[in-house]
Amino acid sequence: MNKEDLNFRLPLMNAAGMLGFAPDLRLTFHAFPENGLAGLGAFVTNPISRYPRSVTAEPGVLRYPGGALIHSGLPNPGFSAVLKKYARRWAGAPLPVIPHLMSEQPLESARMVAELEGLENVAALELGFPPNVTDATVLETVAACLGELPLIINLRFDSVLSLGAEAIRLGAAALSFAPPAGALPAQAEGQEFSTGRLYGPAFFPQALSLVLEAVRRGLPVIGGCGIYSQADASAMLAAGALLVQLDTVLWL
Repeated sequence: MNKEDLNFRLPLMNAAGMLGFAPDLRLTFHAFPENGLAGLGAFVTNPISRYPRSVTAEPGVLRYPGGALIHSGLPNPGFSAVLKKYARRWAGAPLPVIPHLMSEQPLESARMVAELEGLENVAALELGFPPNVTDATVLETVAACLGELPLIINLRFDSVLSLGAEAIRLGAAALSFAPPAGALPAQAEGQEFSTGRLYGPAFFPQALSLVLEAVRRGLPVIGGCGIYSQADASAMLAAGALLVQLDTVLWL
């Protein structure tokens, strides 16, 4: 695979978990892109697991200066149910679709990839991983899932540089960034702390620095985390990012 496999009409896409399981033409964004879905070059689905997942017992959005901590448990109806409900909508979507797979076991992930390869308008796949997954499992999953579709490997901030080169060597087309993990004092009774993923403009300097270093090492990367303006996106592209993923800015 190479970066030409990810050459879309426009360089912006949503990050997984931001816009649902299929493109909705009624969506409008108050921040940017100004043209709603027409301003995106590809659509990334919500995370899809092999089996159904329920919402976490304590979901929430905790705001703090510079962003928010979000914890949801990544609920979804499971791979088979998602395909049954959305495959036709993907095929008729006005922009390419990139399913985001929650990759917990290499063989299960490979089976999902095999089923997706024949679907119309699926342009690539993004593989995400639970926070406690080992480096060896990540690389085993990358090797198991190689096929006809370009693979985007969604890695933790602290793993992009350490694992990225090997993932690309194995055949991945590009790397993307999972939001950093964090914790805040809980607001719910009976809890001392809340944990989740961190979002917000405070992370842009770190994300831009990571893009610069990854590009310096020759790694094809998709910029993300903390992008809240067109200037932020342009800076990511100027730094050498292939594409840019937008997250909670799409909710503003």
